[in-house]
Amino acid sequence: MNGTKSISAVVPLLNESAVYSELYRRLTDALERIGGDYEIIFVDDGSHDDTLAQIRSSAANNPRVRYISFSRNFGHQAAVSAGLEAAVHDAVVVLDGDLQDPPEVIPDLLSKADEGWDVVYAVRRNRKENFLIKLCYFLFYRVLQRIADIQIPADSGDFCLMGRSVVNVLKSMPERNRYVRGIRAWAGFRQTALPYERDRRFAGKPKYSIGRYIRLAVDGIASFSQFPLRLCGYLGYFIAFLSVIGVVYGIISKLYFDLTPRGWTFTIIAIFFIGGVQLVMLSVVGAYIGRIYTEVQQRPLFVVKESNVGSDRAEAPGAVSSNP
Repeated sequence: MNGTKSISAVVPLLNESAVYSELYRRLTDALERIGGDYEIIFVDDGSHDDTLAQIRSSAANNPRVRYISFSRNFGHQAAVSAGLEAAVHDAVVVLDGDLQDPPEVIPDLLSKADEGWDVVYAVRRNRKENFLIKLCYFLFYRVLQRIADIQIPADSGDFCLMGRSVVNVLKSMPERNRYVRGIRAWAGFRQTALPYERDRRFAGKPKYSIGRYIRLAVDGIASFSQFPLRLCGYLGYFIAFLSVIGVVYGIISKLYFDLTPRGWTFTIIAIFFIGGVQLVMLSVVGAYIGRIYTEVQQRPLFVVKESNVGSDRAEAPGAVSSNP
């Protein structure tokens, strides 16, 4: 990617009216300082405020602004995927729209890429969030690194710069349950990290609830690890082994000591314990089966309600447009 100065910036947005004007100013300033050709692709993920109206205004005044508006909220990962489908330049930068990913880091990403790297992913030195969230992120990334079938960098989100060859690989992947930072690592190529300070949200409230964080974590684990399924098997073997020991103990007590093992309370506890374990294992298996069900349905990843992206880019695989 040496000497690349042709950049597409992909920015998913959801109800970011309070942030948008500052985001647009800082992002355009950063890209203008780099020089060369660029485009900004805003992906409106079903906003209910005037985010889309502000994007339209920017697009009317700046021909380098492209936008895609979904018919409803399809999720952050779908929005990133839509932006990647629409991007046409040699380098594609993905960053969040809440200004926690500073646009001023983009020149540093580009400089690193010009050393010959195909992917430069930003690694957070420090999160300016509450302790519990930071702890959950820390534990999740370390657990995922240990159990994933591929090496997924710790403390790296979707903020990154990718070369055209990598973007083309991601675009060719048809899966519906997407964990973009995971499939980015799966794609391979030459990848490196760039440490940066993750800012606080500029304004407004976080759009990710605890439930969404959990679903994203499940997507990450289920997409790149079969360890939960193997763990169910290991746990089943262990419980079976304990039950064999219990049977042997019962037989020996009856034959040699003429004792009928007591323990009604223990028996009830054991029944509830084993039943609970079975339900947990069924839920793990169900999570994987549910992903198979979603993939088999072959529904589009997102539905485009409105877009000013050219017709050669608007109709992406896995997407449906409602434009006439």
